[in-house]
Amino acid sequence: MDATPRNTSLATQFPFAGLPTVDVDFVRPDPALIARVAELPVATLHEAAGKIGALPAAIKPMAPSFRICGPALTVDAPPADNLWLHRALALARPDDVLVVRVAEHYDAGYWGEVMSTMGRARKLGGLVIDGCVRDGAILERFGFPVFARGLCIRGTGKDFAARGWIGYPVRIEDIVIQPGDVIVGDADGVVALPQASIDAIVGAAHEREAKEADIIRRLEAGEASLDIYGWNR
Repeated sequence: MDATPRNTSLATQFPFAGLPTVDVDFVRPDPALIARVAELPVATLHEAAGKIGALPAAIKPMAPSFRICGPALTVDAPPADNLWLHRALALARPDDVLVVRVAEHYDAGYWGEVMSTMGRARKLGGLVIDGCVRDGAILERFGFPVFARGLCIRGTGKDFAARGWIGYPVRIEDIVIQPGDVIVGDADGVVALPQASIDAIVGAAHEREAKEADIIRRLEAGEASLDIYGWNR
């Protein structure tokens, strides 16, 4: 890993920002492009991208109405420890979506009311965590979108000697998320889309939506799906 000092201006306020495992100065997508992505369903985007980037089905919105869309600020945290999540909250920019790996230690509540309050106040895009959270009823009432594996009341520690990463690639099962990738989530799940391909994915997604609208029209007129798709053989 490159040991060149980063985030030098932030380090005056947050000393940990100068660590070589922290980099928040990556390129983020144009907000206008993010807005175009946000108009589309997650399943459509996944298909339009070539069926890539789907995060584990176990990661669900903590309220059915939650929707998320924004650039990934990636976090790799030690197990049963949420200090690096607090650090990421301090460094995140408006609309960033925290995407958090917790070393596959799911049985802890890494996030709750306090952190959602800070995330909302700082106008972040939301949280996607490959682990559990707590304060479920409060999170739903807050409206700050949280996607997680579930709820867990077990608390977490703050080990200042434990190493974590912010702004570096993270792997959640078979999906590698790069900082700045576009994260989109709705009631169906979460997809991570490569930043470099977003414009093409949006175009393909709109084409797919138009095609499906025509298929729905034909189905409502009485045609069979086997005939429409050419499967009647």
